[in-house]
Amino acid sequence: MITFSDLKVTRQYLDALADQGIESPTEIQQKALPILMAGQDLIGIAQTGTGKTLAYLLPIVQKLKFAQGVDPRALILVPTKELVVQVERVLALLVVNTDLRWVAMYGGIGPKAQTEKIEAGVDIIIATPGRFLEIYSKRVFVTKQIKTMVLDECDRMMDMGFWPQLRDIQEKIPHKKQQLLFSATFPDKVQRIADNFLLFPQVVEVTPAATPASTVAQSVYAVPNQATKLEMLIHLLKHREDMTRVMVFCRTKEMVTQLAEQLVKQKFGEIRIIHSNKGQNARINALDEFKEGNIRVLVTTDVSARGIDVVEVSHVINFQVPHTHEDYVHRIGRTGRAFKTGEAITFMDVSEKYHVQKIERVMKQFIQVLDLPSEVAVHGTPKSEMIEQNRDIDWQKRKEDPTFKGAFHEKKFAVAAKKEKKSFLDKKRKKF
Repeated sequence: MITFSDLKVTRQYLDALADQGIESPTEIQQKALPILMAGQDLIGIAQTGTGKTLAYLLPIVQKLKFAQGVDPRALILVPTKELVVQVERVLALLVVNTDLRWVAMYGGIGPKAQTEKIEAGVDIIIATPGRFLEIYSKRVFVTKQIKTMVLDECDRMMDMGFWPQLRDIQEKIPHKKQQLLFSATFPDKVQRIADNFLLFPQVVEVTPAATPASTVAQSVYAVPNQATKLEMLIHLLKHREDMTRVMVFCRTKEMVTQLAEQLVKQKFGEIRIIHSNKGQNARINALDEFKEGNIRVLVTTDVSARGIDVVEVSHVINFQVPHTHEDYVHRIGRTGRAFKTGEAITFMDVSEKYHVQKIERVMKQFIQVLDLPSEVAVHGTPKSEMIEQNRDIDWQKRKEDPTFKGAFHEKKFAVAAKKEKKSFLDKKRKKF
C-alpha cells in the first residue's frame, strides 16, 4: 500500500495527517501529488469526497515551507463562502506544525478583518473570485510573488458566471506560475478555462466525470406533487431509524423555508436551513450544529451541494430534482464520504422525470425507481402546480425540438394577452 511517506511528504505534515487519523492517500492524492511536486500544471477530475482538497494543499505547503515576506505566494480560488471555510479548515489542520500564514476571503461580511490580516503578512490566500478582486482593488497586497494558483470546483465557478472575474484575476497575477484545476465534472466550459489558463497540463481522472461515489445507494420515488412529497418525507423521517443525519435539497430558497416550517410542525426537533439569503454566520452555525450531530435535518439549496465535508451524513434527500444535472452528483456526494456508506433518495414528479433521465445519462447509470409505500397519503395536484408542471414539460419538449408548439409557447401567450386586453376594453366601454 502506498503511504504519504512514499509520496515524499515531509515529517511535519505526516505528523499533522496522523493527528487527524489520515493514514493512507486516496487515489486522487496518489496520482496528483507526484505531478504537482514536480511543478507541472494539472487538471484533476474526481468525484466529490475523494480528497481533492488535500491533494492540492499538500504540494503547496511543502513548496512554501515556512512564512516569508508579507505578500501571498499561493492563491486558491473557490466558488462559494462555504468552500472557502472548508478549505481553510483543512489547511489549518495541515500546517499546525508550521508558521505558514493564510487568509480566508469571502463576501457576506465586511472586508476590514480580512484586509487587516493580509496587511499583517500572508503566504496563502483562499478566496471567492469576487472578494479577491474587491480587496485587491484596495491595494493592500501585491500579487507578483504568487507562484501557484488553484481553481477548485471549477465547473461550479463556470455555472455561477465567474468567467469574467477569472480572466481579470489572471491578468493581475504573474503569467509564470503553476496552475491547478480541480473539478468533479469536465464540461466544455471547464475545457475552455483549461485551454486559456493552463500550460501543457497533466490530466488525472480517478473516476469518469460526473460519476457518483460507489458508496452511495441511489433510488427514486415517483411522487405526483409537493404535498405528497412532504407526506413521503415525513414518513421516512418517522419510520427510518437509520436516518440519523439528513440533508434535504430544494431548488429554491422559498421551498427551503416552507419545507422547514412544515417539518418543525411535525416535531422532528430543531431544523436548520441554509440558502443564499442567510447571513454567513447563520450558515456556518447551522452547518456546525449539523456536523456536531445537534440537529438531525438540514434543509438547503444547492449552495450546500459543494464544499461541505460532514463525514456522518447518513442520507441525502432530493425533495426537488436539480435542473443543473451535474449538481445531482454534488448533492449526493454529501453522503458516502471517507469510504463510509450513504443513501440518496430522490422525489420525482412528472415534470422532473426529464431531468432524472438526463442525470442518468450524465452519470452513465440508471437509478432504481421504487413504489411509494402504501402508508403514504397521495394528494391531488392543485391546478396551479399542475400548470407549472405542464409548463416545464413544454419547455423540455421545446428544448429537444425547437419546432414543438405546446400549450405555453409565445404565440399562444400573445393570443391570450390580446383576448384579455380586448375583454378589459369591452368592460371599460360598457362602464362608460
